[in-house]
Amino acid sequence: MQAKIFEPTPEGARKVVLATNIAETSITIDGVVFVIDPGFVKQNSYNPRTGMSSLVVVPCSRASANQRAGRAGRVRPGKSFRLYTKWAFSNELEANTVPEIQRTNLGMVVLLLKSLGINDLIGFEFLDPPPGETLMRALELLYALGALNDRGELTKLGRRMAEFPVDPMLSKAIISSEKYECTDEVLTIIAMLSESGSLFYRPKDKKLHADQARQNFVRPGGDHFTLLNVWEQWAETNYSQQFCYEQFLQFKSLSRARDIRDQLAGLCERVEIVIKSNPNSNDITPVQKAITAGYFYNTAQLQKSGDSYRTLKTNHTVYIHPSSSLFQFQPPVKTVLYYELVMTSKSYMRQVMEIKPAWLMEVAPHYFKPADLEQLASGDKKMPKNEAASLSSAKS
Repeated sequence: MQAKIFEPTPEGARKVVLATNIAETSITIDGVVFVIDPGFVKQNSYNPRTGMSSLVVVPCSRASANQRAGRAGRVRPGKSFRLYTKWAFSNELEANTVPEIQRTNLGMVVLLLKSLGINDLIGFEFLDPPPGETLMRALELLYALGALNDRGELTKLGRRMAEFPVDPMLSKAIISSEKYECTDEVLTIIAMLSESGSLFYRPKDKKLHADQARQNFVRPGGDHFTLLNVWEQWAETNYSQQFCYEQFLQFKSLSRARDIRDQLAGLCERVEIVIKSNPNSNDITPVQKAITAGYFYNTAQLQKSGDSYRTLKTNHTVYIHPSSSLFQFQPPVKTVLYYELVMTSKSYMRQVMEIKPAWLMEVAPHYFKPADLEQLASGDKKMPKNEAASLSSAKS
């Protein structure tokens, strides 16, 4: 469908193109004469205090507005209609778009620089210096993951993590899977997480069928195991495109996940990780623990209200995304781990997995203390005695 914009316009017809800001510079469409510019753009934003990434609608920059106007009149005279005033253009729009390095999580960037021997990040001459708070958040994360020592130097674990071109939390999960003998499953889950946002599709005329097909993939434990089940069923059909069509899955997304998984499997050999499958497929605990070892930062507990959660470390109120298999699950899961936080109408957790608080003490005793986990999300109700006892035994 999208390829039609490049086809010649039939005689007597007018071509109307609806485009995001990708049309500013990334592609060129011949024959555009008029441009209508609403003056807004969807932009990724990262809050280092909450660790939340959000896709927000913000005014575009003057540079972007000029790029948009430049799309018109390339082959003959044209016009750009801006849906905002000249005053707004001059006074409300920033001169240039904020560089992405200043509005994104820097965990991967810092780990890469450390692996290249660049230790003085404060004095490093970035083309566009990132905010100090974002830089400190990345250093704190890498230290908590064990990638950096107390002097800010790369550890042996950190050097292994740097071999993987993924978020440091994902690379820590891969390396931890070696201990729990479930690298095969963890690689699959990580590859599927990278494409989880575009995996399922829902045709307007077959919404009920698509919803039922998606529901059939749901497995206990949360979204991570639903994704694992999708992969395993697809693999059983020899990666069939017809299977994707029948199950309302995006074949291209699954194919990209397969490529990512193959790449990660190859890198496991480089860091001498033997890829093993979970010996007991009915026991998902090893897989849950391996992922928790990388994602203990992203954990939350159910609040007293029963419909929201509070993140364990940042004390931020969050909700399970409606697309999650754990959304409105009864009874609600008490402690969860999430892949990412997104901000729309609320702060939503995407790709959610059930965990046990005791695992946090097992995989990150340097980061969590029993006191951190002794209260439910309400903040005033103590944890049951048997739960507290399991935390103490896990620490010992």
